[in-house]
Amino acid sequence: MLVPTIIEKWNQGAMVGYDIYSRLLRDRIIFVGDPDGAVTTASANTIIAQLLYLDSEDKEKDINLYINSPGGLVTAGLAVYDTMQYIKSPISTICIGMAMSFGALLLAAGTKGKRFALPNARVMIHQPLIYGGGISGQATDIEIESKEMQNNKAKLTAILAK
Repeated sequence: MLVPTIIEKWNQGAMVGYDIYSRLLRDRIIFVGDPDGAVTTASANTIIAQLLYLDSEDKEKDINLYINSPGGLVTAGLAVYDTMQYIKSPISTICIGMAMSFGALLLAAGTKGKRFALPNARVMIHQPLIYGGGISGQATDIEIESKEMQNNKAKLTAILAK
C-alpha cells in the first residue's frame, strides 16, 4: 500500500516529512484497521499503542477514532475495546464508509455523546461466526468452540447494550 507523505516546514526553514497516519496522530486522529480495514492482531496492537500514547500526552483532550472497517478478529477487537475503556481520554468514534461486525462494536465503544456516523456510512452487526473451510475435530473440541462462541455472543451483546 502506498502511504502519502506530508512535508511540513519547521523552525528556521527545516523540512520534515511524515507519513499521513503519523501526521494525523499529532492531531489525535487514529484510523482503525490495516490496509484493507480489518481489525487484526497487528492493527489492534498499533491502535492500542496509539491510544496509550495519546492518553499519556493529554488525558483531557479527545481522541478521534475514524472507522472504515469490515470487522475482524474478536480477540483483537476486544483488546482495542478494553484499552478504549481503560484510558481516561474521551474518545470520539466516527464511522466513515462502514463499521461492520467488530467495527460496529468499536463505533459503539466511544464516549457517550461522541459516537457519529457520516450520512453515507453503513453500520452492520451480526452473530459471531466460525471462519474456515468447515468444522472438524473431536466432539469435545467442537463443543468447547461452540461454548466459546456463545460466551463471545453474550459478551458482545452486553457491550452493545451499554
